[in-house]
Amino acid sequence: MSGYGTTGYGPSEPGSPRERARHHALLPLRIFLGVTFVYAGLDKLTDSGFMSAEGTGSIGELMSAVRDSSAVPALVDLALRSPVGFGYALATGELLVGVATLLGLFARVAALGGALISLSLWLTVSWRTEPYYYGNDLVYLMAWLPLVLAGAAAFSADAFLAARRRRTR
Repeated sequence: MSGYGTTGYGPSEPGSPRERARHHALLPLRIFLGVTFVYAGLDKLTDSGFMSAEGTGSIGELMSAVRDSSAVPALVDLALRSPVGFGYALATGELLVGVATLLGLFARVAALGGALISLSLWLTVSWRTEPYYYGNDLVYLMAWLPLVLAGAAAFSADAFLAARRRRTR
């Protein structure tokens, strides 16, 4: 037995249930964020009403509606230069981040991408949501941060590639 593993205050035995749980702790979060971002990207890409410069439910209408209430109107102005282009960039970004997160491929980079998308949406679309905890973009931003810090340890392409590199040394 090593150190303080049985009390919960120190390192756990390698291979112990506590160590396995720690190794897999971020997997549910990774699956949730990956599936959610894949769904969000596909939903936008397949919604012709969303991918328009104007009209009910369009990206153009959304950006115009939040322009004056956003924390960073310059970001909205940038999106309004080409709302459809911005919509495609957003949807493609969400899709790529979601797929990479599910695969655990470049997991920290993917999580940083997800955090940046969530941050930009929080500062623009959901900035004026009151009370603040009703706005989901801030919650998504916070959910991405553990994956930015820790990456994907379990069931990931990153872990597979790292193990393969160790074996070839």
